[in-house]
Amino acid sequence: MKRFFGTILLVSSLILASNKPVSQNAGTTSDYLIQATLWYQSSPEMKALYIQGFNMAKSNLSNFVKDRKEKPQAVVVDIDETMLDNSPFEGRLIHTGKSFRPEIWKEWTDLAKAKALPGAVEFTKYAKSQGVSIIYISNRDTTEIEKTLQNLNNEGFEFAQKENLYFKTKESSKDARRKLVAEKYDIVMLIGDNLSDFNTLFDKRDGSEFDLVDKFKSQFGYRYIILPNPTYGDWEKPITKGTKTDEERYNARKSKVVGF
Repeated sequence: MKRFFGTILLVSSLILASNKPVSQNAGTTSDYLIQATLWYQSSPEMKALYIQGFNMAKSNLSNFVKDRKEKPQAVVVDIDETMLDNSPFEGRLIHTGKSFRPEIWKEWTDLAKAKALPGAVEFTKYAKSQGVSIIYISNRDTTEIEKTLQNLNNEGFEFAQKENLYFKTKESSKDARRKLVAEKYDIVMLIGDNLSDFNTLFDKRDGSEFDLVDKFKSQFGYRYIILPNPTYGDWEKPITKGTKTDEERYNARKSKVVGF
């Protein structure tokens, strides 16, 4: 009889344990990326937004070329999640339960297999037809230049040559690199998925960026073309500030979600 009740108690405990919420330990999982990555890879809305953005860029460029100055004109573009789709890298993190690590990222970029995003290649071809150069400013490391060039050329991008690539050396801010480009070119437009792709004022991420968006609202859709990226970006910095572990970052993200 005791053994019978002991068996019931054990079974009951197992049932109760199975009904408990599964702990979302970010140290062993990147499940928080699943919905965003699925949207990026599976929604036609994502494709439509990129096409819309590049259509807008082409329309604006046709007007900018009418106002040529002494310097040749150029459009500055970001690479990751602007021209190239790195969502398979996020997929790798999800399936392996790992968080971002530079060495895993380098494994991905070394493959040179990222696909062009909708409308991106076509925009570079249109820019070339208008006599406007494309300058790629990226926070990829300089050790990734060769494989990135291979990737861009494999996908058919115009202006994919070393002199048109400005990669990160010491600082993440792109301001100094934009200034170098501005010495040679009249920058008529900037395209990216992160506000810091447009103006150094967005580098701070101290809460002022919301007011700055209002301040520069006339530039969005005109000289600033912003593209969607729900998986990562500087917008996360204020949310995860001060965290040290993946689990702390997970809890910080969850705590910022507003409900009712």
